[in-house]
Amino acid sequence: MADENTFYRAVPVVVWGTGNMGRASIRAVAAHPGLTLSAVIVNDPAKVGRDAGDIAGLGRSLGVAATDDVDAALGTLDGAGAVAYAASGELRPDDAVVDITRALAGGAVVVTPSVYALYDHRSAPAEMRDPLAKACADGGSALFVSGIDPGWGNDLLPALVSGLASEIEQVRCQEIFDYSTYDAEDSVRYIVGMGQPMDYEPPMVAEGIPSMVWGGQVRLIARALGVEVDELRETVERRALDASVTTALGDFEAGTQGGLRFEVQGIVGGEPRIVIEHVTRISAACATDWPMPPDGGDGAHRVIIEGRPRIEINVEATDEGGNRAAGGNATAANRLVNAITWLRTANPGLYDGLDVPLVPSTYLRTIEEA
Repeated sequence: MADENTFYRAVPVVVWGTGNMGRASIRAVAAHPGLTLSAVIVNDPAKVGRDAGDIAGLGRSLGVAATDDVDAALGTLDGAGAVAYAASGELRPDDAVVDITRALAGGAVVVTPSVYALYDHRSAPAEMRDPLAKACADGGSALFVSGIDPGWGNDLLPALVSGLASEIEQVRCQEIFDYSTYDAEDSVRYIVGMGQPMDYEPPMVAEGIPSMVWGGQVRLIARALGVEVDELRETVERRALDASVTTALGDFEAGTQGGLRFEVQGIVGGEPRIVIEHVTRISAACATDWPMPPDGGDGAHRVIIEGRPRIEINVEATDEGGNRAAGGNATAANRLVNAITWLRTANPGLYDGLDVPLVPSTYLRTIEEA
């Protein structure tokens, strides 16, 4: 798959899906001097024919009209290029794998956040992993799966920061967010459970689901640290709203769920040494005793190394008019899209967040050359 001219020839990219991650992926491709947007695939008939720049909120035309014709879109890659697969896989993981397999077998590199079980492909079920590995071999292609919470915050960043410590007792990765600004109402209400009665079981934290989604990232951190995870444990805590609130997503009534906090713990030597924690609210007034962003804003990602020295790093990103949820999505999309040129020169196969180096942005080249 290596080509000495790859760096100099723009790689054609298809963005598949135009939700929160898809919009960010279009912007990422448009900003990268080594990539060119060749097609955008949509599912919503109302988006067919719209310019990709309009869909992504760029304020300018990109000259690429969205299509629902998958064959035509993939045909623009001419058996190579890349697909940024941003279609949701939460409720349709099997369909997502079918789509990804098709692109890989056709010769395209695929980057995606959509298949949770593949965050750590080494521990993924063989019935899912092996057909994808075969598609990579058949197509001479590569697959990189990294999460949206964001993936780098649960693999690359904690591994990097651990190298600044001498003694480590625990590595903790936190996502702390007010979901009232998250542009995915159905997910917020029915998957996360905000606004639902307190006897409702949110699918996001049904027994075993947190480990299925985030367990791979715990194992990635363990692999970076050179330890084995003995078992995964889950903790879940929910809080009700004390008062009704109205947000951009609508009304959330007092007494319904207003906060959700859970951990996936990697147990090493009988102790939770690696922890991925989510702290989610629909209002900043709910569960004020839980961790908060350092500036009291809508969200942050935090890595804490308990050890010597104790290290705490907070990352806050904003996009789409100052929205921190959109900022987090954008960082995850950029991590994936910026890896495409590296993956086009890599050997065929499956890659994870520790395999793929953090590729620095080359955007300043476009300013210098303008």
